[in-house]
Amino acid sequence: MNKTKIFAAIGGISLLLLSVFLISSDHIDAPNVEGTSADIADLYAFEGDNPDNTVFIATLQGNLPPGIATENATFDEDVLIEFNIDNTGDFVEDLVIQAIKRGDTIHFFGPATPNEVGIESVILTSAEHHLVRISTIEETFTKNENGMTFFAGPRRDAFYFDYNRYNDIASGAAAPDGFYPSEESEDFFEELNTLAIVIEVPNSMLGNAPAHILGSEGDITNLPPAYNVWVSAKRKN
Repeated sequence: MNKTKIFAAIGGISLLLLSVFLISSDHIDAPNVEGTSADIADLYAFEGDNPDNTVFIATLQGNLPPGIATENATFDEDVLIEFNIDNTGDFVEDLVIQAIKRGDTIHFFGPATPNEVGIESVILTSAEHHLVRISTIEETFTKNENGMTFFAGPRRDAFYFDYNRYNDIASGAAAPDGFYPSEESEDFFEELNTLAIVIEVPNSMLGNAPAHILGSEGDITNLPPAYNVWVSAKRKN
């Protein structure tokens, strides 16, 4: 019998997944996890090259400089990364995809119905299990017979933000001028890296997306059906 472990949530970010590219960001502004192996930088969710697939990406441990610092960065065996998918519209996870490091391998479980919802999780050792051997030198992809694709390793940070100008605005030094126009802005994250977990999943494994949320007047908008998706980092108790 496989032993399971309970993990408790210590941070997460969320977004509504539509048929277009969407992103939610939480760079270096979560004091309880900032600078730790559980610090989530970004969540991306978008339609794959195959329009019948959805891609989920979580980036962790943001602001890794290039070179030795990135090569020495590693996933934490005590931190479970969990993609949560609500396909009924009640904002409670109906399916989860879990990723956790064991040695030099990332173990993926799901998508499957969670044993627990909310801030605690149990590793789904009975769910379908996929392995990705991780390397800081080689990009290692694996694709199983069900059409799922996985990646785990360092990547350049895709987030674009003029962080220094933001700090000037927040301190009042740049008020009331605000942000620079795009051609004058500086991408603080351009040369920085993160650790990334990437999963591409056939939509047939996610169930039907619910109708879009109600508009302010209670009417259904013209947007397409949407999964509610969020990611969490949970540390072993």
